[in-house]
Amino acid sequence: MSTFEIVMPKMGESVEEATITKWFVSVGDKVEEDDPVLEIATDKVDSEIPSPVAGTIKEIKYETDDVVAVGKPVAIIALEGEEEEDESSEKSKGQEKEEAPKKEKEETQSSQQVQSKTEGEDKQESDRFYSPLVRSIASEEGVSFKELDSISGSGREGRVTKDDLLNYLENRGEAAKKPTAAAKEKSPAKESAPTTSKTVQAPKVTAGEGDEIVEMDRLRKLIADNMVMSKQVSPHVTSVVEADVTNLVLWRNKVKDQFQEKYGEKLTFMPMFTEAVAKALRDFPGVNASVDGHNIIYRKNVNVGIAVSLPSGNLIVPVVKQADQKNVVGLATEMNRLAKAARANKLSGDEIQGGTFTITNFGSFKNTIGTPIISQPQVAILATGTIEKKPAVVETPTGDVIAIRHKMFLSLSYDHRVVDGALGGMFLRRVADYLEEADLDRDI
Repeated sequence: MSTFEIVMPKMGESVEEATITKWFVSVGDKVEEDDPVLEIATDKVDSEIPSPVAGTIKEIKYETDDVVAVGKPVAIIALEGEEEEDESSEKSKGQEKEEAPKKEKEETQSSQQVQSKTEGEDKQESDRFYSPLVRSIASEEGVSFKELDSISGSGREGRVTKDDLLNYLENRGEAAKKPTAAAKEKSPAKESAPTTSKTVQAPKVTAGEGDEIVEMDRLRKLIADNMVMSKQVSPHVTSVVEADVTNLVLWRNKVKDQFQEKYGEKLTFMPMFTEAVAKALRDFPGVNASVDGHNIIYRKNVNVGIAVSLPSGNLIVPVVKQADQKNVVGLATEMNRLAKAARANKLSGDEIQGGTFTITNFGSFKNTIGTPIISQPQVAILATGTIEKKPAVVETPTGDVIAIRHKMFLSLSYDHRVVDGALGGMFLRRVADYLEEADLDRDI
């Protein structure tokens, strides 16, 4: 009988492995094309993996919570058509029995080779879990298990990821060097970013009588780790402006029904906010950037992440790619699609990566002002507050008058290593200007 292997997909450029969090099928179950087979989780996203073919689940190679490298087969499907299942099954079992000892021997030898190279002074392997990729890099760089144990991990349950190890190696290499004046003159760009050696220890907390203890789910643990990491990496500064968005509100109220009838999409304020941000990022490329040591990377693309609240209470940030090249219709369509996919757990790894700036809408919860935490490795994030009617002084040809206006607060948190108050303030003011200059006669 013909078979088809479902392999662990690559869920993003930097993702080398994923954890199986749930199986939707068992051996012997029939599946149709595009039926969900399993759910996987990476450091970036949770996603359901559908079956590319119709058939019967013949074999499941891994259990729930197993960590599997990208490209490895996770399940085998017997394709529909031929009926030589018993004979084929017996042959397959015979081959498995023959190959199992050989495979086990090869895996043991490979594991021993990695271990022998990384042991160094301490010849005992660590109890901590390290992925094959991390072990391989450690082996090549001569990092012992004792050193690996000292690295703070940013992955699932504190696991050391490839990036954690590479950052450690970079800093270790810099610390080992004895720079001379001549060397500094030759390669000033290769200086590493300053690091702090002091580790902050969280206070011990005890539960009292009647308290309920609930363990964080996987995504909340990732969010918690990333938020702490961002505050440690970037010195946060927040600037706030108030914008008069009366024209924007009046225009949306005028066209929203026509917009939904014409395009089949609901028109919220977020596409207009994103449009204004994308324009301002083109005006001020210093905010559309990342920091690598003492180097600033100015991003060519304007990819805006939009924070989306999930039914679980967690948060995920899908990315609108090339946001500066889309009009309001394109932005609304893409943002609605991404939000729907996020809430249905259908986002791909690529759809949450590559962001160069993030917007979080505090206003959807009737909050006026927020001081959001930067999504690394970006250097800024914008919070949009609720829109409220307020009395305001308005200049007219016949003098100042007090009128009812629609107003909102915009707050920008930025990385003070590379974005100073002047740049952050001018960028934020430009976003407000674009929103205030909304055209009441704009066509859709």
